[in-house]
Amino acid sequence: MRRIGCLMRRIGVTLSPLTVSPCHVWNGPMTIADIPGAARPHQAHLAPLTDETLAHGLRDLANRDPDLAQILTELGPPPMWARPPGFPTLIHIILEQQVSLASARAAYERLLAIAAPLTPARFLALDDAALKTAGFSRQKTVYGRHLAAAVEEGRLDLDALHGLEDAVVRAELIAHKGIGPWTADIYLLMALRRPDVWPSGDLALAGAVQNVKCLPARPTPAEMDAISAAWRPWRAVAARLLWRHYLNPKRTEDQPNG
Repeated sequence: MRRIGCLMRRIGVTLSPLTVSPCHVWNGPMTIADIPGAARPHQAHLAPLTDETLAHGLRDLANRDPDLAQILTELGPPPMWARPPGFPTLIHIILEQQVSLASARAAYERLLAIAAPLTPARFLALDDAALKTAGFSRQKTVYGRHLAAAVEEGRLDLDALHGLEDAVVRAELIAHKGIGPWTADIYLLMALRRPDVWPSGDLALAGAVQNVKCLPARPTPAEMDAISAAWRPWRAVAARLLWRHYLNPKRTEDQPNG
């Protein structure tokens, strides 16, 4: 169906937008502050997504974008893919950098087997051999120790991130070795559950956008940012929906990564 739609676009035939029910007539982007009982405007962009606000965001996006509406109709709502905020989750995301999710999860589980509950102090007590056995490369061992020391010494206060703007959280995180924009964005999206985070460097997400928008090549991060502008203030909701599309052929509830 999507291949037919892409072909029709290329020859100049416009498809009728899909109707997703229940929907609202769109009179402009709906924000968290528009939802009864949700956070007030001055704090709405810091409030984590809930099942209710995720559902509202999906309906708003479906009203505005027929491609996203089609994913929602065919596959249903995506999972929240939430993770608990804190040091263990950041270590897990570092393990996911440039490897398969299955490999990262296996390494993380081996780490928990020798250092549970996982704390910065417990991590720092592990020697090179123990971390290598768990599945840490030499580079990720350095990254993990740098992060653990920063948290242990108070140079990075993860609890304080909850009350900070997205851009400030990102800057606080990427100031530390081993945490780049992708890692910071995934932490914002999955751990802090911010509604408008868009990990433009995520390869799975870029592949989904290429397929859904019938693009001739995988979009660059700059192109991803331009495309996602139409989905504000629900870009993190759009990301979840696009990841659901990306993972659908695998028939899995696994979490995507870059």
